[in-house]
Amino acid sequence: MFYENEAEVGKGIQAAVHQKIVKRQDLFITSKLWCNFMRPHLVESTIKQSLQKLGLDYLDLYLIHWPTALKEGGDYYPKDKNGKILSSDVDYINTWKAMEEVYKNGLAKSIGVSNFNKRQLERLLKSAIIKPVTNQVECHPYLNQAKLIKLCKSLDIVVTAYSPLGSPGRPWAKPGDLSLTEDPRIKGIASNYKKTPAQIVLRYLIQKGVLPIPKSSNKSRIQENINVFDFELSKSDVKLLDTLDCNERFHRHLEIIEHREYPFNDEY
Repeated sequence: MFYENEAEVGKGIQAAVHQKIVKRQDLFITSKLWCNFMRPHLVESTIKQSLQKLGLDYLDLYLIHWPTALKEGGDYYPKDKNGKILSSDVDYINTWKAMEEVYKNGLAKSIGVSNFNKRQLERLLKSAIIKPVTNQVECHPYLNQAKLIKLCKSLDIVVTAYSPLGSPGRPWAKPGDLSLTEDPRIKGIASNYKKTPAQIVLRYLIQKGVLPIPKSSNKSRIQENINVFDFELSKSDVKLLDTLDCNERFHRHLEIIEHREYPFNDEY
């Protein structure tokens, strides 16, 4: 929803299905509920709007984008005259109850969360009837989320890794910033396997039991990102990649840092 690409994605899906390139049941389609629409009575109407734009009857997965509810309506990041973000008093616990109704009504085959920390996950599970199937968080060798992954595995929640390559194309990157795909240690491992640094990173996450979702608009790189199932990293290489963790978060979303549910102030 926030990325404002549902209509375009929907056109692509419908064209592919119409041309019999793929069947709907062969696709796994995910969208997210943005922070302005977390008030329970808005949840079902919001996913229906997403489905209409996508031209679909259901989503395979629907996520709460952030635990931080913002003032309803208006801009995606509503602000007062001083530029301060306007939050909402909605509790994500109540939003989750509405998400459960979305699931029960068949609008989504599964439901999950994104950017939830340990405290928020555990609090949610105390009242949830339907457990989130996934927690989508930033995850890569510089931020390997080892503690959160261990917790989620114990709860039977899959960790989905966004920005698994460290978002090298992020517009706010500055000269001298850390770069995963240029890291000489990763490049050295890649050379040994005759793979690219990106393929090494993605394979590392897969072997850690994480579901990476790399983003690319380059056809050859999309193909490269898929071609990670014909090799396996050695235990020693996995351990080496583990040592790269430096708690480097490329997506801090500082615009909501004062929100009471800002997730990155906790240990994990």
